[in-house]
Amino acid sequence: MSYKSDIEIAREARKKPIQEIGAKLGIPSEDLLPYGHDKAKLGQDFINGLKDREDGKLILVTAINPTPAGEGKTTTTVGLGDGLNRIGKKAAICIREASLGPCFGMKGGAAGGGYAQVVPMEEMNLHFTGDFHAITSAHNLLSAMIDNHIYWGNDLDIDERRVSWRRVVDMNDRALRDIVTSLGGVSNGFPRQTGFDITVASEVMACLCLANDLVDLQKRLGDIIVAYTRKRVPIYARDLKADGAMTVLLKDAMQPNLVQTLENNPAFVHGGPFANIAHGCNSVIATKAALKLADYVVTEAGFGADLGAEKFMNIKCRKAGLAPDAVVIVATIRALKMNGGVAKKDLGPENVEAVEAGCPNLGRHISNLKGFGVPVVVAINHFVSDTEAEVAAVTRFVETQGAEAILCRHWELGSEGTEALAIRVAEIADSGVSQFAPLYEDELPLFEKIETIAKRIYHADEVLADKKIRDQLRAWEEQGYGHLPVCMAKTQYSFSTDPNLRGAPTGHGVPIREVRLSAGAGFIVVICGEIMTMPGLPRVPSAEAIMLNDAGDIEGLF
Repeated sequence: MSYKSDIEIAREARKKPIQEIGAKLGIPSEDLLPYGHDKAKLGQDFINGLKDREDGKLILVTAINPTPAGEGKTTTTVGLGDGLNRIGKKAAICIREASLGPCFGMKGGAAGGGYAQVVPMEEMNLHFTGDFHAITSAHNLLSAMIDNHIYWGNDLDIDERRVSWRRVVDMNDRALRDIVTSLGGVSNGFPRQTGFDITVASEVMACLCLANDLVDLQKRLGDIIVAYTRKRVPIYARDLKADGAMTVLLKDAMQPNLVQTLENNPAFVHGGPFANIAHGCNSVIATKAALKLADYVVTEAGFGADLGAEKFMNIKCRKAGLAPDAVVIVATIRALKMNGGVAKKDLGPENVEAVEAGCPNLGRHISNLKGFGVPVVVAINHFVSDTEAEVAAVTRFVETQGAEAILCRHWELGSEGTEALAIRVAEIADSGVSQFAPLYEDELPLFEKIETIAKRIYHADEVLADKKIRDQLRAWEEQGYGHLPVCMAKTQYSFSTDPNLRGAPTGHGVPIREVRLSAGAGFIVVICGEIMTMPGLPRVPSAEAIMLNDAGDIEGLF
């Protein structure tokens, strides 16, 4: 039996004017800034007027460690949001925007799949409302102002060897990881070694996603440390007088984007930090606005729960004063088989033994999330190749972990396929049983925060860091940054820093290669193993199959 592709399904969507979608949440049309007929930005003045309303229930969707077999976290987020609306609840969805790098690389789109999608799918996976371009421009404006300041006399006494601010571009391009700028003579400035990160790893992205409003955003931008003097005195973006202009560039990007699901339910799509090299959550302003407008808000955190959910809890919730009422962990039979040692080409036939061998990965995520004091439900994202015996094996295992698993068929059936999940999640969220607390206190020393995550989330034996890194962490503590949370940058494919080590490994170490202070965003980035903040394209990038057909429609996007 053949199935329609995601893009075919998305093109058949019967979209409603975005004003009608806003009306479902009580948003007047004059408070929406339309971008065409099917997407709009939510005005800041309207958001400011929501502050005295009660919050709805916050539901986090996360997953087991990703595999090439697929897990469908965004698909489940959309399906659950539709399912809650189907059972008569007033629900909204909050997800991140898509980066062009993965879209043209190997990950594909970020709008869900099957009959659980957010539309317009093509625009969301390409330029959308231009937010990422604004972030790229604001980031690189700061870069240009640093080099320009040095060129025109360097009144701040910036040590050119200690410029920490790199440039960004929203594309996977390994050739830009390490570069030399300002070659070509005196008129081009002073040559120095630098590099590019991908836009989603930019501290400007993190600042936008964690800011409450434009005033808060400008303060965070001003607090960004871009360089040091020869005496190791930090130079901030505000010292270069760059924060005002950067805020101007981000004025519209700061406003949350409203779109709709295939079933015409409201979805906020805003911000897009990666979860393996940044904090992996949609914007605070979108989440908080949604909580004021809906009774239930379904959001997601990137990659597996060891990355996205951990940072959602320890960074986003800590900084924004949020607390999840329920957590859904997405798993697929196929992915569990891969965690059990089966190759991708052999995933089709029934293999209950492999499913059982892969379940410890799911079990560890359940245990980790319970450590935050939150109730957990497992959503088994159904594939047509799954057998009853395989599903039963997962259900039995989850019961042994003190949780419950619910089979979901939203990819095939839309909200009808998540009705059971929606009913159970709403019951849990309404029960008030969540006793959320971050994993560590603000006052804990930075290295001990890193150790806490490595040992309690990754189940590592030790953290491997040389004296230079430990001294740097202590220096930041002395400078007043010891209260900040840590943002672990590591591979998404494993609890360890080895992407090939699947399942639930123990006895491993976590090597720290570098630490970076993101003073504006408000966290310490800890780069582990071989993780890159500028990805490269695969041998056969998705871009090779993306094109316009004779009718002018996009082909190959997802």
